[in-house]
This record gives sequence, structure tokens and C-alpha cells, in this order.
Amino acid sequence: MTSFPIVSHENMARFARAAPFWLSMMLIPLAWIGAVFGGWTVILMPLATWYMFSILDAFVGRYEANADLETTTDELFWYRLVTIIWMPLQFITLFGVLWYVTSTGHLGTLEKFALFFGIGVMSGTVGIVYAHELAHQKPKFERWLADILLSMALYSHFRSEHLLVHHRYVGTPRDPVTARYNENFHRYFPRVFWSQPISAFKAERAMLARKNLPWYHRSNPFWRYLILQSLMITLACLIGGWAGLGLFVFQAYIAIVQLEVVNYVEHYGLTRKHLGDGKYEHVKPRHSWNADHRASNWLLINLQRHSDHHYKPDRRFPLLQTYDQEDAPQLPYGYPIMTMAAMIPPVWRRVMNPRVREWRKKYYPEIEDWAPYKNATNPMPR
Repeated sequence: MTSFPIVSHENMARFARAAPFWLSMMLIPLAWIGAVFGGWTVILMPLATWYMFSILDAFVGRYEANADLETTTDELFWYRLVTIIWMPLQFITLFGVLWYVTSTGHLGTLEKFALFFGIGVMSGTVGIVYAHELAHQKPKFERWLADILLSMALYSHFRSEHLLVHHRYVGTPRDPVTARYNENFHRYFPRVFWSQPISAFKAERAMLARKNLPWYHRSNPFWRYLILQSLMITLACLIGGWAGLGLFVFQAYIAIVQLEVVNYVEHYGLTRKHLGDGKYEHVKPRHSWNADHRASNWLLINLQRHSDHHYKPDRRFPLLQTYDQEDAPQLPYGYPIMTMAAMIPPVWRRVMNPRVREWRKKYYPEIEDWAPYKNATNPMPR
């Protein structure tokens, strides 16, 4: 559990260093402003996440410095706290706004869907990103927070898939989440949407089998996922009836799309070298796109330093290192702009395909035939 430090000049200085990562908190009042005032205010959340932080990136530039890896747990207190308190704040906001708009009736149908589109953007941009951070930690308390956050997006299996499948098989055909070269997002999304729950369940079943336990054993986290998601759906129905359920499911879908378009960007076209007999080289920083844009990393708690996250998955977000172009491929812009580009395949291909080809020549000049790396069903041994 996190304990509050004694107020001191030193702790205030630590808070000041962590404060930019608390900017995500502004989304909470924006959700309530949209709910209360309606009109154009219902789109404040996507405007803030997609556009404001992109504009900030242009003004505040990049941050290429790296934190001291010897930083103590106490020094990370204010960084950890923002991820811990987000879950109750999102829960209260999501279901509080749901109750308000379904009980007052002062918003039109279009306004309601626009508002919950924004809440879905908030849940996907902040909630699931924080869940990702928490799911990687050892304390059970933090992993529980991750599970609750993911259940609000009806995507609880993400924890199993991410930890047991994605990190192990990233950059190989066995990873559903690694976007293939020339695969546009609108084909990628349905593929990963249906394949991830299956791969996650198989991974958990395999872990239980290694312990000589059946898949239906109570320790299978899928039971927890089912219970949490059922509770969220039930609560949405109790609060707002069928309309409440519809708005809840809609925001969950938007959050999922937001997550998966980020997944799409993170590894597009990057593959680990096949060594034969179904084996691949170890994961290196070169196997994830890196972005050190300062403001969007504040919003996404350094998720854009993804090259280091896959290289050292146990590092907490303040300690993630960045790499220059010699060690990792670089995105031209932060995730807010890159995810918008991903939604328009011709734009995406024009921006990213030349970078993938350059990456191939730089790191793997010896590979002349990239066809076996193209598809999820390629003929490489598994």
C-alpha cells in the first residue's frame, strides 16, 4: 500500500517533478462540465487528449533525459499515487455521469453519445494506460486496481494477453497485437479484437496445466474478469436501465478502439529475427517505436518510451529510458497525432512505410525476403 509522506521541502520538490503527469486529472472535471452544460462542451475530453497535448508537444518539444535507475520507492511516491487514485475517480465519474444524464434528461441523444464518446476516450487514453502500468507491478493491490479499470472497459482479458502473450511473442507471428507491415488499422482491429481473448485464455489455461490444474480452477483470473465485468454491466443497468447499459457499452467500445490503435502504432511493421526451429532473437529496443515527445508522455505516463518498456518490462513509468535513433526506431510525432493518422490508411502508409523499410535495411540488411514475416499465419515453425 502507498503511505503518505511527511510534508517537507524535499517531498514538495518531488511532487513538483511528478506534477506534469497529473495533468490527466483535468479530464475528470471536463466530463462533468459536459454532463452539466451539454452543447459543445461534450467534446472537451477528446479535444484535450488528442489536440491540446499535440499542441503542447509542438511548444514544449522533446525530453531526451533519462531518470536515475537507482531512484528509490519513496522518491516515486507522487508518480505512483496518480495511477492509484485514478481508479476510484474514473469509477465515480463514469457511473456518476451515467446516473446524471439518464436521470435528468436535459441532454439530447446526440449529446449523450458525444459525451460518452469522450468518456470512452478518457477510459482508453488514461484508464487503460494506467491499468497497463498497474498490471505490471508486483503488489496485488495494484493488480486489482488494474483489473477494476479494465472491467470498466469490458476488456479484462487484456491483462492476461498483455503479460503472457504480447510481451513474450512481440514482433513474431504468435503475437496478435503486433501490426503487420501494410496492414491497415481497420483490418487490424477486428483481427485483434477477436483473437486476443482466445490467446489470453489459452495462455492462462497453459499456465494452469503446468500446475496440473484444470482450466476451470478458481485461480484462473478469467473468473475474476467475468465477475468484475458482470458487476459493471449490472451497475450500469441499475443506474440507467437499457439506456444506461447502451451508453456504458458504447464508452467501453471507444476505450477499446483507443487502446488498440495505440497497440497498432507501437509495433507497426517491426519484427524480431527468426533464428530457426521456431525461435526468435531476444526483444531489444529496436522492436518498438520510440517517442520522446514531452507533453504526450505526460498524458500517457511515458508509454511512448515503449522501446524500453519491452526491453525492461518491470520498470515503473518514471524510470523508463528513451533511446536515440541509433538504438530504436523513432516516431515523427507523439501518439495523439500518430493514432489519428492510423485511422486514415493512405496517410499512415505514406508516413510509416518508408520508416519501416529504412528500419529493415538498418538492422537486418541480411534479410532479403520479408514475405515470411508478413502475416499472422506465416509458415514459420511455432
